[in-house]
Amino acid sequence: MEKINPELKLRGFWLMTGYALVGLVVYLSMTSSPVKLNFGFMYQDKVFHALAYFALMFWFAQIYHEKIQRRMLVLIFLLQGLLMEYLQSMDSARTAELADMLANTAGVILAFVLTRRTLGRILINIESVFFRQDH
Repeated sequence: MEKINPELKLRGFWLMTGYALVGLVVYLSMTSSPVKLNFGFMYQDKVFHALAYFALMFWFAQIYHEKIQRRMLVLIFLLQGLLMEYLQSMDSARTAELADMLANTAGVILAFVLTRRTLGRILINIESVFFRQDH
């Protein structure tokens, strides 16, 4: 029978990588001189917001597999997205936007849904290849 929350051999490494992603999202959200990218399509900043929060939720959903853990991650990343927008309103170089909050939320929810099954086991599958025990 498969364990609900399998132990990853490189759990510490995966967690540190995840924390670095959180730090990057916080930095990019709070810097007074945000990165300006222009790929020439409408609402690209909303896509970037969704991708950032998708990445956070997707990454940590690879590590935490229990239902309560995943729901807590959703709550944490939704709150982070709201908090970052609120804090941006305090910086004259930044603006807080409801559309950004919605994009952050969409990224979290999409990752939550996609990682409920097979896509939630990517790190486990990677480790199984590298730590395969040949008899």
